[in-house]
Amino acid sequence: MDKAKNDISALLITLNEEDNIDAVLENLSFVNEIVVVDSYSSDATAEKVQNHKGVKLIQREFKNYTDQKEFALSQAKNDWILFLDADERVTPELKNEILEVTNGSNTASAYYFLRKFMFQNQVLRFSGWQTDKNYRLFKKSKVRFDQEKIVHETLIVNGDSATLKNKLIHYSYSNYEDYKGKMIKYGEMKAMEEFKKGNKARFYHFLFRPFYKFFNNYILRLGILDGRKGIIICYLNALGVHSRYKKLKELNNK
Repeated sequence: MDKAKNDISALLITLNEEDNIDAVLENLSFVNEIVVVDSYSSDATAEKVQNHKGVKLIQREFKNYTDQKEFALSQAKNDWILFLDADERVTPELKNEILEVTNGSNTASAYYFLRKFMFQNQVLRFSGWQTDKNYRLFKKSKVRFDQEKIVHETLIVNGDSATLKNKLIHYSYSNYEDYKGKMIKYGEMKAMEEFKKGNKARFYHFLFRPFYKFFNNYILRLGILDGRKGIIICYLNALGVHSRYKKLKELNNK
């Protein structure tokens, strides 16, 4: 399989990803270095990583997403970084595009990847995910993480950004309880961000914000066209917003 001429380091942070780790590591076989920073998984994630020759495994306590990703970034040998989640997959077309831009001239400092959200094995076409994109490919020397963001971490880029044409496959929804747990966790970590800024949870936050999240994704962002899948995703995303203000209220009351 083709390798990049300008070496690429692929980075992952993991926790209990035994169902995904083999597939994502095999998917990244075209890069020059793979570093996995694992938060002391209680399942077989670490053991499976060790079965992949040449993959560097580091186990480190998890504080927040920005801290863990910043540490992973510091471990990379190469300037070009491909940062994936364990439930994401690079298609052959996207792989070719990655190699093209990393080997080309006049490249941007960072690239957004559009993502195709998979609800189990079916594509979720709407429900707010149709414009979902994140930085996944960038030059280490041109970026830093925003320290005020501890979840949905944000890159600060020195230079131009661009968006790749081909989409990254995102297998985020494997089952109801797993996705529900993710949304609650993200909501609670977002509450910690809000608390550090001195924000307070008001009664109307519990009523308006979750309702608007559901209404926006299900009606305005056409989640209704995703059928039952859309109802589930839009509800769980709204639940994440409710969890944010529930946690923020707890922090305010301490």
